[in-house]
Amino acid sequence: MADPNAALKTPTDLNRNDTKTVAQALNGILADSFALYFKTKNFHWHVSGPHFRDYHLMLDDQAAQILATTDVIAERVRKTGNTTLRSVGDISRHQTIKDNDADFVSAADMLAELREDNLKLVALLREAKEIVDQAKDNATSGILDEWTDQAEERAWFLFESSRKG
Repeated sequence: MADPNAALKTPTDLNRNDTKTVAQALNGILADSFALYFKTKNFHWHVSGPHFRDYHLMLDDQAAQILATTDVIAERVRKTGNTTLRSVGDISRHQTIKDNDADFVSAADMLAELREDNLKLVALLREAKEIVDQAKDNATSGILDEWTDQAEERAWFLFESSRKG
């Protein structure tokens, strides 16, 4: 009987066992990126208060930056010969960043929560960096550096925007 996944076996010179570990790390980052994107967009839609315009625009920019990474993450998983997330349910099974379904969140709490979520993503990216470096996946390693820098910048902007005085 033929392997039903054979059509998705992308050729790679990387060790198959190593790429499975890389794919697991990237799929976790992908799930958390989608969770963070949706939370950022939710807060963008629901922010209120005296700094509405500034926060609204900043959160929209940050959401767009996060969403832009998702396709690249999924394509890295495929390039290593593995499969990626397939549904919202699959995302929810892999995400570690918590959703926020509250009817109202103050702007200050939004910024603080997103800052912490971005810092959590930074930690996950650093963990993944160790995994991909061990697998000798140079392409993913380089991209992880860029995503780490972006998440650190988002956390910084959220921190500075929340400062009083």
